Amino acid sequence: MKKHTIVALVQDRPGVLSRVTGLVRRRGYNIESLAVGHSETPGVSRLTLVVESEDVEQVVKQLYRLIEVIKVSDVTDDPTVESEMTMIKLHAPPAVRHEIISMCSVFGARIVDVGSNTMIVEMTGTPGKVENFIEVVRPYGIKEMMRTGRIAMVRGARGHNAGEYVEPATNGASVPVLN
Repeated sequence: MKKHTIVALVQDRPGVLSRVTGLVRRRGYNIESLAVGHSETPGVSRLTLVVESEDVEQVVKQLYRLIEVIKVSDVTDDPTVESEMTMIKLHAPPAVRHEIISMCSVFGARIVDVGSNTMIVEMTGTPGKVENFIEVVRPYGIKEMMRTGRIAMVRGARGHNAGEYVEPATNGASVPVLN
C-alpha cells in the first residue's frame, strides 16, 4: 500500500482535530502520522496527515464536507519538502559518549541533555533520514523515544495557503473566503 500525505487548512477551533480524525477513522484508514500547528494566517491551522492506502480520494472529498475545513490536497505525488523531528533518550555511559557524539555530528543531531548514564538527542530531517538515525543509534540502547509527525510543504509557486481568509462571525453571518 502507498503512503499518502494530505495537507489541509482548517479553522483553528476546538473539536476540529477530533472531527478530522474521526472522519478518517470511519473511512477505515489508519493515521500513520499527524501534525497540526498554526499557519501564516491567524485563525487557520495547517494539518499534515499521512495515511497508508491505495487511494485516499474519498477522504479528501469527505474532509471538504466538514465546515471547518478550508482547503485539502493530497500532495503525495507533488514535489514537497518534508521534515520530522525525533528526541531519543539513549543509554550512554561515559565510555560510549564519544561514539554517540560522532553519530550525532554525522546526522546533524544535537545533544540536548546529558545525565550520568543517559543522553537526550534531538534530530530533525526528512522521514527517511530520521529513520536511518534511529537505526544507527538503536544499538546503544534506546530508553525513550518521541517522534513528531511529518510536516510537508509543496515546493515552488504552487502553495497551500489560506490567502485572504476571513474568519466567520460567531453569529454565522460571515462565510470563510479564499482569494
